[in-house]
Amino acid sequence: MYKEKEQVPEFEDFYVPFGGHLREDNRWVRLAAIIPWEEIEAEYKKCFSKRIGRTAKTVRLALGSLLIKEKLQLTDEETVETIRENHYLQYFLGYESYKDEKPFDPSMMVHFRKRLGPDAIAQINELIAKRYQEQVEAESEKKQNKENQKDDHDHGNRGQLIIDATCVPQDIRHPHDVTLLDEARRKTEKIIDTLYEASELTIKPRTYRKQARIKYLNFIRGRRRTKKEIRRAIRTQLQYIRRNLRTINELQNKVPSTTLSAKQRRDLIVIHEVYRQQVQMYKGKTHSISGKIVSISQPHVRPIARGKAKAAFEFGAKLSASMTEHGMIFIDRLQWEPYNEQEDLPTQIEKYKRRCGRYPESVHADKIYRTRANRAYCEARGIRLSGPPLGRPIKETLENKKIVRQLRKIQRLDEAIRQAIEGGFGYMKRKFGLGTIYEKLRETSETAIMVCVLLTNCEKILRDLFMRFLFLLGFKPHKSYLKVLVY
Repeated sequence: MYKEKEQVPEFEDFYVPFGGHLREDNRWVRLAAIIPWEEIEAEYKKCFSKRIGRTAKTVRLALGSLLIKEKLQLTDEETVETIRENHYLQYFLGYESYKDEKPFDPSMMVHFRKRLGPDAIAQINELIAKRYQEQVEAESEKKQNKENQKDDHDHGNRGQLIIDATCVPQDIRHPHDVTLLDEARRKTEKIIDTLYEASELTIKPRTYRKQARIKYLNFIRGRRRTKKEIRRAIRTQLQYIRRNLRTINELQNKVPSTTLSAKQRRDLIVIHEVYRQQVQMYKGKTHSISGKIVSISQPHVRPIARGKAKAAFEFGAKLSASMTEHGMIFIDRLQWEPYNEQEDLPTQIEKYKRRCGRYPESVHADKIYRTRANRAYCEARGIRLSGPPLGRPIKETLENKKIVRQLRKIQRLDEAIRQAIEGGFGYMKRKFGLGTIYEKLRETSETAIMVCVLLTNCEKILRDLFMRFLFLLGFKPHKSYLKVLVY
């Protein structure tokens, strides 16, 4: 059941018991002002019944708590304690006065992520970005009318679209086949213990857990391990797991199906798949397979080949993002399985048209997007795709010297524009929680990623408002400083 609040907390009416008033220039007060809480609540309350069920927390409390957690990079427990201690955070969450009590149990944060979900957060991001874009374009048209200037691009393409892809690392142990099998073996041993206690057997099935653990430790403590030693260790662990799985099947026929907990049943399903994959890779003498599981607790995580200097592979979700000329970032595709981002270019351009009502004048992307199919798609719609044209580079001569230098200048400018989205990724990974996702479930991890993007766009709007305030005061910073303020 969901009940709307009769009164929305006003800035001037917020009661502080120990005296004083809230500062209007506080970051949380400013952030609360740019989020359309009423429109979000109108969609959020549709998910609940008006009469049946326990009264749910307000959407401002749920969404605001997720924003606080990601902005301050706190745990769920620390988020609740910080809200209890800070009256500005309580105002941000819709409180009418300061209360020295916990707003909710920390476990509710998991329910907030599930209830809102990545799709709802993406819709909120679209709503805020659309409002900001309309405001900027209205001010731009007003300025043009004052200067009696006509826009020649009203009926054609206009604007810039910057696209790129990145991987969001997940908080998992660095995957190793032998370590993964050892974890699977230990989990099957605990499942056997649970089933044995519920059975009427007098003799406990043997698992050889001490021998298996000693062999694993002797292997993992070695500094240099040859391929032969690795294969021997994998074969040994597979034999123990095969024996344990056979024992589990025999015990499950003698005890009720409800003997195991939900987590143990889920782990058992994952372990069966891990065993199948590892046997197939062992027989094929390979270390890769489609849909390879690298974590039992997070089976949705996949290795993403990146080829970076830090590591050849990253383990987490891969996402394709786009940025408009106004600096707003959107997640156009979020997937855990690896994919080639070059196929997303047409979809991202069509989404730009849906958001802005027109095609972009230019698309700025790295060389992986510059395929013949993508070039033909952009050319058919009058869109300029950044980067050098196909074919050999034009040789500089005395006749075409100015043209070649002009083309090089345009390419350098295109690359400089494309760096804005790279800066956006770095900003989200350093300042917010996109550097490492600590949520364990697939849906909650996706929600956390979307919240980071939403926060980044809100921060961009606040910085833009601050710069407008400085311009009103007569302060005109250097152009290089304005470029830094983008991200």
